[in-house]
Amino acid sequence: MDEKRTVHEPLPNDSLLPGCKPVLELLEESPDTVDLVLCRQKLNNREVSRIQEICSKHAIRFQRVEEALLEKICKRQGGQGTVSHQGLVARVCNFAFIDMEQLLAKLADAPLPLLLALDQVQDPGNIGTLARTLYTLGGAGIIVPMHNSARIGPAARRAAAGCLEKLPIARVTNLGHALDRCEEEGLAIYGALGAQSAANAWTEPMLLPAVLVLGNEERGLRPDIVKRCQTLLAIPHARRFDSLNVAQAGAILIGLCCARQAAQR
Repeated sequence: MDEKRTVHEPLPNDSLLPGCKPVLELLEESPDTVDLVLCRQKLNNREVSRIQEICSKHAIRFQRVEEALLEKICKRQGGQGTVSHQGLVARVCNFAFIDMEQLLAKLADAPLPLLLALDQVQDPGNIGTLARTLYTLGGAGIIVPMHNSARIGPAARRAAAGCLEKLPIARVTNLGHALDRCEEEGLAIYGALGAQSAANAWTEPMLLPAVLVLGNEERGLRPDIVKRCQTLLAIPHARRFDSLNVAQAGAILIGLCCARQAAQR
């Protein structure tokens, strides 16, 4: 677990829980509702040790930060005053995730037996837009990695227009291992890649049930994720253009899966 990584993303005011004891109690009762713990540098006591232990067990991010950052966060939380944080703040995730086995069990009941796996997609708007498209076209659910992925919060919810609450989403510690599990269940694994060596998405059969893997907005799919894709897909461009964003590319490929399914009936 990386304790020194800089906190780049903002912490929404309505999802913070300050104080060692309240955070520890929440972690002991509902660890799945916490996705980040910020702890003051050099704060070490029995409660903090127990919090670190639970975070490690459940793959929850635990980060050491300066006192000034905690003060800034908690002042924003408390309006004119400052909420007492005792050197520790947790970010509470208000979204209910399911585990991989539950997600796989729902696959057969979906109108479109397709899972979407997002490899470190950073823009919450893209996640929300993809969820909206996938849900509307009958997809089964989404897999997101626990680390280095956009938070499913207000921005993602706005873009999804209510679909995130209806679509099953599994948050996994290791996306590669999750794809291995999908392969064990007999799912075809397709990865979106803009390389010339990728198959033409217009002509590729795209068998179902399947997982469609979409990559980071700038870097695309990581090499270890590419290795797990059975087929790499590229969307041909009729005109010279740099690229489609991940939400646009995902919508096109999800639509193609629908067309393939309709043709097979």
